[in-house]
Amino acid sequence: MQNARSDNLNTFEFVISRNFDASIERMWQAWTDVDQFSQWFGPKGCTLSHCTVDMTVGGGYHCLIAFEGMEVWGKWTFLEIVPPTKLVSIVSFSDETGEALVEHPGMPNWPLKILSTITFEEQGEKTRITVRWTAYEATDIESEAFENGASDMTQGWTGTFDTLEEFLAKNSA
Repeated sequence: MQNARSDNLNTFEFVISRNFDASIERMWQAWTDVDQFSQWFGPKGCTLSHCTVDMTVGGGYHCLIAFEGMEVWGKWTFLEIVPPTKLVSIVSFSDETGEALVEHPGMPNWPLKILSTITFEEQGEKTRITVRWTAYEATDIESEAFENGASDMTQGWTGTFDTLEEFLAKNSA
């Protein structure tokens, strides 16, 4: 993991990567097939009880996430889709319709929008996933909250990657 301030944006960038024992095509499928995505996405202990996906630019994921006794809606709006190597989206919390963005339920200073770039790099029969997150259209207070949340994001994405590894081991396709 490497975290840095991006000079051209003067914004903190959260970066985390992991190598997975799966082909790039298999990884792409796990991320873009809603039935598969629903089975593994989210930190350990999290469940997606409802999830839809529209794999087009302007479309995205809209999911109900249950975690630690709380239910929240999450929304990803795709800006760029390059099969099987890249997904770029705006990640937000939303209402149940997906129309309105809402504050993070536990962190009111969290940015309403996160620019997310997920890359898939083929490495022989393995795939390296890299997640890059940046606060998007954020106030100074939101940018500071985002930077201060780096350890929480590391913990969340580590758990998510662990769950993805478990899913892949049980569901080799």
